[in-house]
Amino acid sequence: MNIFALLAFLAGTTIAVQMAMNAQLGSALKSPMLASVCAFFSAVVVTALAVVFTVRDYPSINTVKTVPVYLWFTGGLLSALAISMFYYLIPRMGLGAMISFALSGQLLVAVLCGHFGWFDVPQKPVNFPKLMGVAALISGVVLINSEH
Repeated sequence: MNIFALLAFLAGTTIAVQMAMNAQLGSALKSPMLASVCAFFSAVVVTALAVVFTVRDYPSINTVKTVPVYLWFTGGLLSALAISMFYYLIPRMGLGAMISFALSGQLLVAVLCGHFGWFDVPQKPVNFPKLMGVAALISGVVLINSEH
């Protein structure tokens, strides 16, 4: 396993832990939306501090002006929607079930994005082994969520 795969794996583990903790916060506060606000607020504070201490070369105003307006907001809107849904769903369906379905959606969209090169990601055509991987993933989700 290379260092990037290991870092991606560790990122996934932190996502699962933060989801469980913030879903617990949402249950305690009786509001998944309030838990999302808390999560995003703390994320903004930590990320802003990381930027202050690590970024040395900020983009010019001309560079900033060239960024399409939708890129400034769409990612945050989608994050807020997804995270709030996760915090709502985890207490109702369990962490494993929720993550298995969420990862399935992520992987299917990732394969399509790679195949078509959407959002400027490197183009990686779908082939038979990838299709078998998707089938294995769907089979795994069915097995993870079976009651027997």
